[in-house]
Amino acid sequence: MKFINPKVDYAFKKIFGSEQSKEILISFLNAIIYDGEKTIKDLTIVNPFNPGKIISLKETYLDVKAVLIDGSIVIIEMQVARMTAFNKRVAYNLSKAYANQLDKGENYPLLNPTIALTITDFILFKNTDDNINKEDYINKFVFQEETKKYKCLEKELRLIFVELPKFNKSLSELKSLTDKWIYFLKEAASFDEIPESLGEIEEIEQALNIANFINMSPEELEIVENRGIAMQDERGRITYAEQQGIVKGEAIGIVKGETIGRLNQAIALVKLLITQRFGEVSEEINSQIESLPLADVEDLVKVFLSFNNLVDLESWLQERL
Repeated sequence: MKFINPKVDYAFKKIFGSEQSKEILISFLNAIIYDGEKTIKDLTIVNPFNPGKIISLKETYLDVKAVLIDGSIVIIEMQVARMTAFNKRVAYNLSKAYANQLDKGENYPLLNPTIALTITDFILFKNTDDNINKEDYINKFVFQEETKKYKCLEKELRLIFVELPKFNKSLSELKSLTDKWIYFLKEAASFDEIPESLGEIEEIEQALNIANFINMSPEELEIVENRGIAMQDERGRITYAEQQGIVKGEAIGIVKGETIGRLNQAIALVKLLITQRFGEVSEEINSQIESLPLADVEDLVKVFLSFNNLVDLESWLQERL
């Protein structure tokens, strides 16, 4: 057996957003949003995936949108590579899905809660606190007061992020429904057969059957392959840009370091000349000299011997400030 990569946009939408994906999506959302509890009983997939209409690489198939039985809206996105203003886009998608429930700015009681579930194949939140669990691969956010931390709009707007690179459990370590679904997303493309522990979950087995190459048309397989190549190309461009940025930053750092070194040496020389000729000077003069750019300090070294007294020095400094 061979399975398509669920992280490829086309495959993700086919697995979770097809007409036959309803039970799969219910299980997946219960696992991620509600820690495996069977909270979601029913949902409707909005604009379900239709392979007959998806034939162009110019289209985008990243999003799956569902309306739960209580009216709540969930938008799910798989993001495989970093992008500029990614956090703003997530916030925009959440607010747009919430606001678009109304045609006009009225009947606010009709608005239903909205959840944006974003799965990233890169590290989004870098842990700086030693107390934070480094395997904290699911993070859930709600509005709360900034200092006192009490929650506001808790049930109205929620952001949930799943960071796949932070999930490092092996197949034998999988215990919860949540872990099994995340393992499916991360590793399905490497399976030679359906693992027994995943096959025990009916909905995951269904997802793997959808992802099975055998059950896909040649046209679909070509699209998946092209999408996978495009995904790798995009990652390559990002990696190259990051590497170029590092090289450029190092070069700038070297130049800046050399400039600062020359500036400090020139300032030290000027102060020595002033002390030898005029004795100790005020802190104000020292501060003025230290605030000069390198070019002015070097000029000062050149013209210093033409000064007859401190007044000449002070006049020169005033012209430069």
